[in-house]
Amino acid sequence: MVLSKTASQTDVSVHSTFASRYVRTSLPRFKMPEESIPKEAAYQIINDELMLDGNPRLNLASFVTTWMEPECDKLIMDSVNKNYVDMDEYPVTTELQNRCVNMIAHLFNAPLGDSETAVGVGTVGSSEAIMLAGLAFKRKWQNKRKAEGKPFDKPNIVTGANVQVCWEKFARYFEVQLKEVKLREGYYVMDPAKAVEMVDENTICVAAILGSTLNGEFEDVKLLNDLLVEKNKETGWDTPIHVDAASGGFIAPFLYPELEWDFRLPLVKSINVSGHKYGLVYAGIGWVIWRNKEDLPEELIFHINYLGADQPTFTLNFSKGSSQVIAQYYQLIRLGYEGYRNVMENCHENAMVLKRGLEKTGRFDIVSKDEGVPLVAFSLKDNKRHDEFEIAEMLRRFGWIVPAYTMPADAQHITVLRVVIREDFSRTLAERLVMDIEKVLHELDMLPAKVSAKLAMAEEEHGNNGTVKKTAIETQREITAYWKKYVTERKTNKNKIC
Repeated sequence: MVLSKTASQTDVSVHSTFASRYVRTSLPRFKMPEESIPKEAAYQIINDELMLDGNPRLNLASFVTTWMEPECDKLIMDSVNKNYVDMDEYPVTTELQNRCVNMIAHLFNAPLGDSETAVGVGTVGSSEAIMLAGLAFKRKWQNKRKAEGKPFDKPNIVTGANVQVCWEKFARYFEVQLKEVKLREGYYVMDPAKAVEMVDENTICVAAILGSTLNGEFEDVKLLNDLLVEKNKETGWDTPIHVDAASGGFIAPFLYPELEWDFRLPLVKSINVSGHKYGLVYAGIGWVIWRNKEDLPEELIFHINYLGADQPTFTLNFSKGSSQVIAQYYQLIRLGYEGYRNVMENCHENAMVLKRGLEKTGRFDIVSKDEGVPLVAFSLKDNKRHDEFEIAEMLRRFGWIVPAYTMPADAQHITVLRVVIREDFSRTLAERLVMDIEKVLHELDMLPAKVSAKLAMAEEEHGNNGTVKKTAIETQREITAYWKKYVTERKTNKNKIC
């Protein structure tokens, strides 16, 4: 005897997701829905919206890793349910973090003995790492000032105006004055001489950037160290250096091993680096390393035992995933020194391919340096008719995400485009990007100038020959007429081809 039944409207197990009512009705956006929906429908609805995101591999604005090997992806998924802070429950994960700290400390030439362990911690990223390093400098400076019976309420940090926003956050959140060395056209990093001039008795540290976000350039940490040593001798101060190596920390040891920027310099007391940038791990991992135990005040370290054993902790957050720590360890042992060097060399070579391709167009000035983070920052030689922001916008039609931005003070009048070369950006993609930029330039040449440019040219013409300049509405009408003519010609040409 065969039993059968008719599927009810609520029995969705036999329906296609796209045939169900869940794709016909709009879900609440800012409040939880009253009723549950099937897991297949929830997945499909979210997946469909996410398709509108950009392609991470073509996001050339970001320094963050967008590709890892399948074996590492599996390790990440296998450990995604481990809370890193439960050290007693996951002792092996804790051990892997300690191994990473020591490997990175040796990479940065920390003065460690044969049996001495490094002082450092894994963080969510370089932002947290910088907060922790800054707090250590502030507390050490305060303790010294208290012991000397001097005021300790006006700490400051000296940086370049090119620092990442996390330094501004630290200064504002933890009440530290940020003294910035201004930039100038043609020199887009901190000038060590000017930085040392700004140092006073309240300076808790000078922050140097190994790999500026703006153009990838390494600041001269060696010169900064030498100048600061002399100033400390003259004044009796002991102002230290922190190196923000978020981008360059996993580049310099492999491409420029002779460059002195790390713990080989006596005033460098701490270094941060982003594992999720050129450490080649997905977003969510950074590291901060101290020169020795004396540079991290013991009073900043908390000890807890409510997870099963005594555990020291020095972080701004508590719970976090273990996956990125495990992924970092995978990369360090999988690639080794040889593998990291090969990856960084490939990135540098592909950056040079892109640079040469842009130079051949004759339309750009290269703002980045050959030595530094593998990226290419460039600006238009002539941006009177069209500017860098228009190029960035039109490149999105080809799938590329290339940022355009203005430089900080005192170089705000300089606008640049920047392409970050990551591990997964091949030579083929570099050559394709150049071709697409050439297409964009050709299309822009065929278009009328932007309204602001037209107005500027009208004002210039008025100033030169004394004629009455056109009003904004007249200029807009002229542009509209040009557009109509352009579109008509394009349609005519297409009809001829057909």
